[in-house]
Amino acid sequence: MSQRPFSIYWGLLPFALLYGLGVSLRNRMFDKGILTSRSFPLPVICIGNISVGGTGKTPHTEYLIRLLRKSYRIAVLSRGYKRKSEGFVLARPDIPIEAIGDEPFQMAHKFPDIYVAVDRDRCHGIEQLTDGKTTPGVEAVLLDDAFQHRYIKAGLNILLVDYHRPIQQDKLLPAGRLRESSSGRKRADILIVSKCPPHLDAENCQQFRKELKPLPHQSLYFTTLAYGKLRPLFTEEPERALETLTPEEHLLVVTGIASPAPLLEELSRHTRHVHPLTFGDHHNFTETDLHRIEETFLRIPGPQKSIVTTEKDAARLIAHPKLSEKLKPYFHVLPIEVRFLNNEEESFNQQIIAYVRKNSRNSCLSEG
Repeated sequence: MSQRPFSIYWGLLPFALLYGLGVSLRNRMFDKGILTSRSFPLPVICIGNISVGGTGKTPHTEYLIRLLRKSYRIAVLSRGYKRKSEGFVLARPDIPIEAIGDEPFQMAHKFPDIYVAVDRDRCHGIEQLTDGKTTPGVEAVLLDDAFQHRYIKAGLNILLVDYHRPIQQDKLLPAGRLRESSSGRKRADILIVSKCPPHLDAENCQQFRKELKPLPHQSLYFTTLAYGKLRPLFTEEPERALETLTPEEHLLVVTGIASPAPLLEELSRHTRHVHPLTFGDHHNFTETDLHRIEETFLRIPGPQKSIVTTEKDAARLIAHPKLSEKLKPYFHVLPIEVRFLNNEEESFNQQIIAYVRKNSRNSCLSEG
């Protein structure tokens, strides 16, 4: 595996050292029992990372939801990044996105048969989910982005590693993007190298394995992101496969995500005219932003043009009162799903199923 280039701010290494000392001290206090972790009497699966930015936590969480929801009553607990509420909030059909954040909002609307809640204090959040009143019948909890929240002792820890930014080559904040030392990966039960090229060969997988050095108890999987069909956001027109795009069509790609590059690369495979308009991760679109989107779109020549955005961004745009009615017919959402490489999907599924079955009163999950 060749080293993939990414930015390291070498001048900030002294500050990264100080940051690392603080994080290391905190982790040692948990390891020695000075700070205590709490377990709960039901399956708790943590999906997280040790780097900032997009590693694909949401699509991997959605994969687990699809795997388990038919046989177990699932609850997803998130921090609710950039929400404008406090404490524990349970998603309901009429809840505004500002109350729970974009990713929980997306999951709540995508999977209405599960519970989705947010709470900065994850222990308090699980207490609420398991009190028998707030979310009756909950049987398993998926913790979204809680690998550093060590006050909870998850029964199964899944750590995501971005293929394009390997943690073994990265540095601590603020010089790099690591929240803690890459040695923190030792706490994981499952390591997933995410966002891999779809045709990553066995030689590169093996080289990544050698560099990541999983422990004997750790399972290692490789996943890629598969893009679905373009779905109109505001109209009832049929979905459209990316393969039906023509080289002459223009796409204005509006994103407020951490890593838009893979999306732009995929769309560029189908048309020569991709116009990126990028905002920061979890960006709350302002009226000025919407005017900028409209002005940029109107400047694009020709009649064959559309606006493409992500599911996460669509959650913030769909109910925005300042979005131009003239633009709505042009908006399309491009969903993504996780696919396992090397035919390892069944192995991963069985590992998850075995854990949940062993730690749950419900043993009806099918073997298939």
